[in-house]
Amino acid sequence: MKEQEPSRTALAAATHRAVHQVVEKGKIFSDPLALAIVGMKAEDVQHDDELQMSRRGIRLFIAARSSYAEAALARAVEQRGVRQVVILGAGLDTFAYRSRLPGNTRIFEVDHPATQAWKRRRLEQAGIERPDSLIFAPVDFENDTLLDGLDAVGFDSTQRTFFIWFGVVPYLTEEAIDLTLGAIASLAGGAEVVFDYSDPPSSFSMELLALHEARAARVAAVGEPFLSYFEPPALHDKLRKLGFLEIDDVIGRRLISHYLEQPTVAARSTGERGGPSSGGGHVLFAATKIP
Repeated sequence: MKEQEPSRTALAAATHRAVHQVVEKGKIFSDPLALAIVGMKAEDVQHDDELQMSRRGIRLFIAARSSYAEAALARAVEQRGVRQVVILGAGLDTFAYRSRLPGNTRIFEVDHPATQAWKRRRLEQAGIERPDSLIFAPVDFENDTLLDGLDAVGFDSTQRTFFIWFGVVPYLTEEAIDLTLGAIASLAGGAEVVFDYSDPPSSFSMELLALHEARAARVAAVGEPFLSYFEPPALHDKLRKLGFLEIDDVIGRRLISHYLEQPTVAARSTGERGGPSSGGGHVLFAATKIP
């Protein structure tokens, strides 16, 4: 992203979430604040345009990753007593403003200072109140350390914490990604994280590659180019070496099929030779050992 400007890709992701509420009627992911936070009304959505393959595919992926993450978080809260949540690269995410988590749960939104200031203006304009449980933590992932940014606003590293990290990894260098994952894995109280990533374009079908190249050109034009891709087996090995013991890697298109209740079974990518091929986006859950 450009210095002192909010993330354009964050706005695009929020717009996709809003449009999903209208075109697919929130079938995959229901968000009653999605339209308001981007300043849209249902009648603003041009249905014919939004049914184009390129827009529909990324829109459904964004909806599916949010649904997956919030379900995983609900399990962590219920089964493992998680009471601390961190949303990395929060953009215009609305989870904190519609959450029904226990009252003693704290939610930290981490983002670039310019994007965070923009979001706070959007919240005020939309009349969306900031809950007492929410804490803002301004962090530039390429120049600041995650834990320093969190520690500065009262984060407790001894509590097991759930991290949601969407729409960020592809735009970071691998070094910055490794530092962030390492910081999460190092927490004394244990941690769980859900993030999205992409296979290398060399694994894409011709049709998917054409869509990817068009999108890559668009994000590069606004100063937010794609920088990192991962082969699933190599990424899983990296996570295990960092200390993550449980890994669930879901191929995006199969996750979408699952939520739309289509015939294709939502299979998991094993990341091993002979496992299901992917070619595209993934949503990955990883957890360290419960202390």
